[in-house]
Amino acid sequence: MSTYWPWWAGAIGLALVTINHTLITDRSLGVSSAWDRVLHWRRERHLEQMDEEFTEDQALVEALAAATAEHFGTGTGASTVTQAPYEKSQPLEADIEAAADDSPAATNRRPAPLVTQAALLISVFLGGLIAAVTSGRFHLRYDMGPGFRDLVTANPTAMTAVLFVGGVLVGFGTRLAGGCSSGHGLSGCGRLRPVSLVATAVFFGTAVVVSFLLWKVI
Repeated sequence: MSTYWPWWAGAIGLALVTINHTLITDRSLGVSSAWDRVLHWRRERHLEQMDEEFTEDQALVEALAAATAEHFGTGTGASTVTQAPYEKSQPLEADIEAAADDSPAATNRRPAPLVTQAALLISVFLGGLIAAVTSGRFHLRYDMGPGFRDLVTANPTAMTAVLFVGGVLVGFGTRLAGGCSSGHGLSGCGRLRPVSLVATAVFFGTAVVVSFLLWKVI
């Protein structure tokens, strides 16, 4: 008898996780992006500190105007701005304010706080550990089981090399696709994003083909 959850219970659990994460953080769920940010936490923390300096739109507008004036060697006054075609001219500040007003959702595109994504990764690890221990399936092992030994290799060195290369390829693929199975498959598909629907169809379809080759052909 299987000790795994039935498919419908797993689907409900994943849906609740995705919905709650979106409601709490107002961001999409993604494990690979969270891992990348936590791994480079110094850089991400520096970016967060820079964002905190411009929490107000007016402060951002003034900083952009000052940086533009310094780069082009002009003042921030309206008299130094060249006239636009058709005898229309606008102050520099007005241009920046209009650009800021045209993209009110810019702040929503920022990633979740670093501490939130670190908590997500820790929760994934602790949740899996608790589930394995309480179900009696927790077991430390140093190989991939009899199925992997029979289909791929039983040599410990070759097994380690294959797993390392496979992990590198998985990481490369997730960054190339802009997300993993959680980011595209759960969050992206739940929001009906076309890129997530295509990405999920590609990696699930590839997994089906590879599984078929392993079990039916090889």
